[in-house]
Amino acid sequence: MLDAIRWDTDLIRRYDLAGPRYTSYPTAVQFNSQVGAFDLLHALRDSRKAQRPLSLYVHIPFCANICYYCACNKVITKDRSRALPYLQRLEQEMQLIACHLAPNQRVEQLHFGGGTPTFLNHDELRQLMALLRKHFNLLDDDSGDYGIEIDPREADWSTMGLLRELGFNRVSIGLQDLDPAVQRAVNRLQSLEETRAVIEAARTLQFRSINIDLIYGLPKQTPENFARTVDEVISLQPDRLSVFNYAHLPERFMPQRRINSSELPAPAEKLQMLQRSIEQLTAAGYRYIGMDHFALPDDELAIAQEESTLQRNFQGYTTHGHCDLIGLGVSAISQIGDLYCQNSSDLAHYQNTLAGAQLATSRGLVCSADDRLRREIIQQLICNFSLKFENIEQAFNIDFRGYFHELWANLQEMADDGLIELNDQGITVLPAGRLLVRSVCMVFDAYLGQQNRQRFSRVI
Repeated sequence: MLDAIRWDTDLIRRYDLAGPRYTSYPTAVQFNSQVGAFDLLHALRDSRKAQRPLSLYVHIPFCANICYYCACNKVITKDRSRALPYLQRLEQEMQLIACHLAPNQRVEQLHFGGGTPTFLNHDELRQLMALLRKHFNLLDDDSGDYGIEIDPREADWSTMGLLRELGFNRVSIGLQDLDPAVQRAVNRLQSLEETRAVIEAARTLQFRSINIDLIYGLPKQTPENFARTVDEVISLQPDRLSVFNYAHLPERFMPQRRINSSELPAPAEKLQMLQRSIEQLTAAGYRYIGMDHFALPDDELAIAQEESTLQRNFQGYTTHGHCDLIGLGVSAISQIGDLYCQNSSDLAHYQNTLAGAQLATSRGLVCSADDRLRREIIQQLICNFSLKFENIEQAFNIDFRGYFHELWANLQEMADDGLIELNDQGITVLPAGRLLVRSVCMVFDAYLGQQNRQRFSRVI
């Protein structure tokens, strides 16, 4: 069993840098317009030849109300009729993609994100799932991981019943904070009762897994009131928890300009919130998976981490990293073999392109041999907190120390500081370094020196 994480304030102050979250390597910042629909079709044919299983992500961009902290690709509208033309374009995208895949490529993982997926009414949700089943090989035996993001203000018992009927067995619930003053400051009024009702429905309907998202660092938050939120959430007993650091980047995300920056907690208070949350969750039996994520010991993510089979992709930590990921919808990202590609992030452009029977692929990247090497190293560190040089050397036919000789001084400094253990066999991220694993991964990022760090959130 992995040791518990250890809080070290001095180390955090030294290594709390801005950097990627490594849902991919290279990161989406490196995507370029040289990659287009032809590259996607070529990768799909390779996927078909290799008979790789699939993971589908469907992006529903619409929200009825704006949350000021949100940095997602979204369209704020009360006009529910906007969903229908979007579904029509989604169907065209499915047709254009599915004809290049084999009918027997199983969809092991499915996720609806947004936006607010339940912006769609019940008939539209039925229609969308029917289209997915028509074009892709979705499982019927409840063995897949089929998840959806839920806003409890947009869901009730009948909605949860419909989702279970349609084949969903995992839900991720946005909560963020329960304090009314904080909720008003970010324009997201959501009661504990609303959230509890959705969770009780999910449990009664035998959803396999419930995740709750929290954010620390929001306006009007204090260590005391956020601790009360965490206690209330623990009482709801979710299988997984995400405790995200709010990154205030109003120059990049327009809704954040409505947040009064003078009401944001100080950096020292944010550290207190995180430290206390870790203590509360650990005492309640949750395991730190990494990168803001916690899970109960019997959760699939915790078990996979114990067995060193945990992986990470654009959907976060996963046990389905062996699947080719196909993103459907505006701004959705696909990862197929060594190809990353992303649809247009502009809704009108996405819809107009598909209306012309063309895929809306707007940018991407094809991994080089060096990218593949560094991707595997970062995966091992960020998922399993360890790296064996011998495995990398055999897989990529390199001498690890020789290939990365320029990085050795940085790694040795981290070892001297107690973040990692470094020896001739490999790297182990120590308990005091696990909260800072992104900083360890950054050492192996060949692109980071070329990038504006302000594009990224800080580690803590």
